[in-house]
Amino acid sequence: MITKPKGTYDILPGESRDWAKLEDVIRKICKIYNYKEIRTPIFESFNVFHRDQNDTSDMVTKETYDFKDRGDRMITLRPEGTAGVARAYIENKLYVENPVSKLFYMGPMFRYERPQKGRNRQFNQFGVEALGSNSPLIDAEIIALGASLIRALGLKDIKVKINSLGDEESRTNYRNVLIEHFSQYKDELCGDCLNRLEKNPLRILDCKVDRHKEFFKNAPKIKDYLTEESKEHFKKVLEALDAMQIQYEVDENLVRGLDYYCHTVFELEVNVPEFGAQNVIGAGGRYDKLIKDLDGPQTPGVGMAFGLERLLLASNLSGKPLTKPESIHAYFIGLGARAQAECLKLMNICRIGGLSCEMDYLGRGLKAQFKAADKNNARFTCILGDNELDDFKINIKDNLTDIQETISIYDVYPYIINKLNQGTSPCASCKEKKE
Repeated sequence: MITKPKGTYDILPGESRDWAKLEDVIRKICKIYNYKEIRTPIFESFNVFHRDQNDTSDMVTKETYDFKDRGDRMITLRPEGTAGVARAYIENKLYVENPVSKLFYMGPMFRYERPQKGRNRQFNQFGVEALGSNSPLIDAEIIALGASLIRALGLKDIKVKINSLGDEESRTNYRNVLIEHFSQYKDELCGDCLNRLEKNPLRILDCKVDRHKEFFKNAPKIKDYLTEESKEHFKKVLEALDAMQIQYEVDENLVRGLDYYCHTVFELEVNVPEFGAQNVIGAGGRYDKLIKDLDGPQTPGVGMAFGLERLLLASNLSGKPLTKPESIHAYFIGLGARAQAECLKLMNICRIGGLSCEMDYLGRGLKAQFKAADKNNARFTCILGDNELDDFKINIKDNLTDIQETISIYDVYPYIINKLNQGTSPCASCKEKKE
């Protein structure tokens, strides 16, 4: 039997409605904040993601899917959305249209990492990018958008962790003192951190292996090496969050996993016990050099991304499912070939009018078809036999009230519409209400 590749998954019909609902919520939140959708290719040129030999992030050094196409071009399946959006921003000269471009994206990403709960090798990501402004207010707006999305999904216990990496001068000053500090403990550093020591020592602070060691805890803090301009930027971000009454915690060890970040970096956490220690649900930060690194004009930017799988998992684990079980408006039962043909005709009329309908296509008996109506959570069951057809009548049962009536076959659609407009719509809890 052929099976799906490791780290991938199928979204089955019973789950796809939750995905569609989540995407709908995301689009509504982005409309509120005036972010426009952009769709970029699933694969990009290799150098869109592999820009700097000193980039020590796991995503770039260990996790990308890279290959040569038939034209001998190096291609990379996108591992994240920001770089592709930046490339599209430059190539399509979006900076000419608007001084500030506020964009969002959704789609599959690919990283070769160890699959675990809520994390796969093919995963779906939602992200927002604001390009063209270095205002600390837009940093705060991005965080507010993320908090609004989490609340819209019914998750209320939100924690924002935030830090400043400063400008280039701040990072250079800090880089030098980190090298000096960690060089004293080379024998105790893990292999990854030894590699990061010379290339990008800030990434050592993101290490999950060494972070419990005493020399790690006593490492210099970047706040002590921020320039006055960087301090002022961070101060204004925090003041803006205070003004919006968004709770936050300054985490001095927060650096994030991508090397292009500067100034503000942040993570959004939710308190879902089943998540364990992995309660980060979204994250982002400012990246003022990325556009220039991709041969575009000097353009500041800030962004944020969420894994859709993590959002859905958090919603379901917290008892806040996005959708109710599926239901339909009417299930048609035709007793005999003539009646079945008429049912198909009546269903078509109802469907054109926007009603969801179903009937049996397996030639099952009456009892089995009634069970099928229940399984489909049908609000109405419409039963048509040859005798009723000869009289141009049909029996229709309201499964919410258990009332059955005989009406003209020409009145099926207006009858159902009238009942629905009386204030009861189809839902999976019909039987519970009836009981």
